Amino acid sequence: MTNQELWQAALGEIELNISKTNFITWFKSTEIVKIKDGAVTVGVPNGFAKEWLENKYNKLILKALRNISPDTKEIEFIIGAFSSPDSGDRPLKLKKKETVLVGQPFQEFEINKETHLNPKYTFDNFIVGSFNELARAAAQGVVKNLGALYNPFFIYGGVGLGKTHLIQAIGNETVRLYKNEKKICYISSEKFTSELVESLYKGQVEEFKNNYRQIDLLIIDDVQFLAGKEKTQEEFFHTFNALYQSNKQIVISSDRPPKAIATLEERLKSRFEGGMIADISFPDFESRLAILKAKVMEKNFQLSEEVLNYLANNIQKNIRELEGALNRLVISEKLSGSSVDIDQVAKILTGINSSPSKKISFKTILQAVAEFYDINTSQLINRCRKKELVYPRQIAMFLMREELKSSFPFIGEKLGGRDHTTVMYACEKLIREVETNESLQQEINLIKEHMYNR
Repeated sequence: MTNQELWQAALGEIELNISKTNFITWFKSTEIVKIKDGAVTVGVPNGFAKEWLENKYNKLILKALRNISPDTKEIEFIIGAFSSPDSGDRPLKLKKKETVLVGQPFQEFEINKETHLNPKYTFDNFIVGSFNELARAAAQGVVKNLGALYNPFFIYGGVGLGKTHLIQAIGNETVRLYKNEKKICYISSEKFTSELVESLYKGQVEEFKNNYRQIDLLIIDDVQFLAGKEKTQEEFFHTFNALYQSNKQIVISSDRPPKAIATLEERLKSRFEGGMIADISFPDFESRLAILKAKVMEKNFQLSEEVLNYLANNIQKNIRELEGALNRLVISEKLSGSSVDIDQVAKILTGINSSPSKKISFKTILQAVAEFYDINTSQLINRCRKKELVYPRQIAMFLMREELKSSFPFIGEKLGGRDHTTVMYACEKLIREVETNESLQQEINLIKEHMYNR
């Protein structure tokens, strides 16, 4: 495998684990310059990219490279022109980025510069199943009745379940129907925050406000990242109100329902809950298999029914992981020049299987619950009985009982020495509620995903 092929294959896997915006921002104009004794040198365009990749994405890049080339030991990032090991001190210029070997191509040439939408996300290629049919139907209703039927439209679900695809499909369908009549903007909450910070720094806050208040369809992704950012929440609240009062459509995605975003202001939670809330849960086997078959067709590739069934059976909780596994098989087959059989699949997919066979401890549960509700693990254990702590504490008790089969006295002891009857009450209460409360079911599933993917 050449350096270029290795990097393109690694990028195909990296792209599945981060947002499209971050992928384009930080991995554009990068390539492997040289590999020596397991040390991979990656060329980057500037110091900012170098610092960001070193500090934030180093582990992700290393993991992706090792999945393809197990001999990889470390990564080094270099700025600008590089010295080729084959040509002395002669500078080696970065080549123009070519299509990713497997997976999605770099999206900088496809994303609409005005709307920031990726045209590949449409309703036509969104696989519908019982796990997402309500969200899909509501999304189509939004397009037909912009600002009138479901406003705001809030969609939530775990990582890699298709939220971004669906909300961008709303934007792309609106573009198709209304052409240039509607001003549309898709943006991540992180990008919204960075734009606000930049406008404050440059003294252009009024320009920032006016720009967003002219939008007919605002789509904001991963709104949970606004939690704890008071100034950003303040500005988003006023933007939200201005658009809402003008009957402009607002579409929002999150990894959890509004009430579960702990440090989000109550007034924003209230606004979000005032419209339509839909969730995307984990796909069933039939849906996973349909998604795989669609992806195989999209890549103009062939895999046996036996291999596809293996993937659908063993990767149950994340559509991105399904696509990542499929990409890895395609890479392996292209590089070896021979078809992948079922005996090779398990070896090729080492480390990607997401079925919850991983052993967890009570500490893992406490950490996952604390992170989900944006509190400290010490707050779960202490004697405080504030409402915002009692509920997460009861969830932790329920999960320790369900996932670890721990005794009531053991759970009570680990949660601050509480009486076993307190634990019994919490578990019995949640068992009853889970049977009828779909929102609670989804919330618990999301926490489980955090637990098993830690």
